[in-house]
Amino acid sequence: MNQLNVVMAQLNFLVGDIPGNTQRIIETAQQAITEHEAHLVIYPELSLTAYPPEDLLLRPALCKRVERALQQICDANLPGCLVVGFPHSEGELLYNALAVIDHGKLIARYRKQCLPNYQVFDERRYFSEGEEPCVVSLFGSQVAFTICEDLWHEEPMRQAAEAGAQLMVNINASPFHTDKLEQRIALLENRAKAHAIPILYVNQVGGQDELVFDGYSMVADANGQVSVPGAGFAEAMVPVTLSLVGQGQFAVQSQHETGKELATRLSLEKRCYDAMVLGLRDYVHKNGFKDVMLGLSGGIDSGLTLAIAVDALGAEHVTAVMMPYRYTSDLSLSLAAEQAKRLGTRYEILPINKAYESFAEILEAPFAGKAVDLTEQNIQARCRGILLMALSNKFGALVLSTGNKSEVAVGYCTLYGDMAGAFNVLKDASKTLVYQLARYRNNVAAEAGEADAIPEQVITRPPSAELAPGQKDEDSLPPYDRLDQIISLYVEQDYSTADIVKAGYDKDEVGKVARLIDINEYKRRQASPGVRLTLRAFGRDRRYPITQGWKSEVV
Repeated sequence: MNQLNVVMAQLNFLVGDIPGNTQRIIETAQQAITEHEAHLVIYPELSLTAYPPEDLLLRPALCKRVERALQQICDANLPGCLVVGFPHSEGELLYNALAVIDHGKLIARYRKQCLPNYQVFDERRYFSEGEEPCVVSLFGSQVAFTICEDLWHEEPMRQAAEAGAQLMVNINASPFHTDKLEQRIALLENRAKAHAIPILYVNQVGGQDELVFDGYSMVADANGQVSVPGAGFAEAMVPVTLSLVGQGQFAVQSQHETGKELATRLSLEKRCYDAMVLGLRDYVHKNGFKDVMLGLSGGIDSGLTLAIAVDALGAEHVTAVMMPYRYTSDLSLSLAAEQAKRLGTRYEILPINKAYESFAEILEAPFAGKAVDLTEQNIQARCRGILLMALSNKFGALVLSTGNKSEVAVGYCTLYGDMAGAFNVLKDASKTLVYQLARYRNNVAAEAGEADAIPEQVITRPPSAELAPGQKDEDSLPPYDRLDQIISLYVEQDYSTADIVKAGYDKDEVGKVARLIDINEYKRRQASPGVRLTLRAFGRDRRYPITQGWKSEVV
């Protein structure tokens, strides 16, 4: 064989849908063989179950379904070689494994050796570690196989090289965060160059609850030059051609941009925006819904959420609801109406005056002698939450909550009020990033010759919950530029409060923010899921006890 035609099947599978995933594998393999004359078709990690299946792996029926699926793929007797990820049971042990199926015969299995158990990963809860390399004689070459985390450790690659590997296939379910692409590129450069072995790196794509898998399947040649033929945040059947240049030695033929070129042109805002669009679209569609709705206040958080929802689902599937009260400004009313008109969404105005007054009347006796405080503000927010959930029930549309990471961190949000909803695309976006993303979305509109998706005044006006006369966010919180830095250091980088003060922040301000973060875990535990953007998102990433006596003291 002088030329090896490979197709990297960067697909968006549905967790737990083993029959559907199996059928997609068979159909896309047939497509790859027919359209690209593929000799080798490679699927992502745990492609039969999709990733992460979590406690579905503990279901007694799962392994039986997986074995039937593997047999179905073998019975299809496709004229090529397939690499398929699956959970493999041996006695009492379960492995994260892959199967090499050549012309309908399962010729090899590999068991993942390095199991990640940090950040969003908890594979040691389910899987046992493999111990042996897998190097198979294929296409006149010695081809090695590894799975995701194996590539981040030296030992599996060293084992494969010592076993005579001349080509490495690495299948992945590697989730997005803002710097992940550069990390992958550097990793492939180092591993390929160190062992002079080309690497085919295939990654899953799609949203799964809080996680987004961004694709960007890659190829590294034996010199460590990385090219990225796989699209970002989109499915793709990615053809790659390898040429035989020696005894079992393959060289990569690639006309695609290098990894460093790609990373340089992808701004932080583009990466995050694309992740949010994909994460929202998949959450809605994979859960069997078509439509969403949200409270549109005339502020930047709901304004950005509306733009993302329209880009993800189409304007015809989005409803914006303005729910004014006596403190809602005329500017908010006009800006909300203007944005809904620009984006072409359905727009409803449902005043909450009567609802609030009814609750106030009911509570008049038990509240007698008590001063007005945050309770009354929260009732306003909860009136809005009730209306949105009623509309959701009646029309079958998911409610999107719109709180950003800064608010969620310090509890500047109302349980069963503005926190009510099924999904929150801004959950891991700081207020600072929200502003950046709003500007980014408007720049995209400008480049397309369109009007701003988010009216300029929505971006420039001082942020306010408008639950009290003249209210501004900064009446209760530090300015967002400082607040977001403190949150990043405390939550995402695990700085102590003392170290944050040493970094130049005000002692009292740091103490207040840390205390708010610590005491509001109970709210975050009840918040809707949302797209993970950073290395430490609330939810799967950061798991703190609600009931605890930890004190973040500023020395």
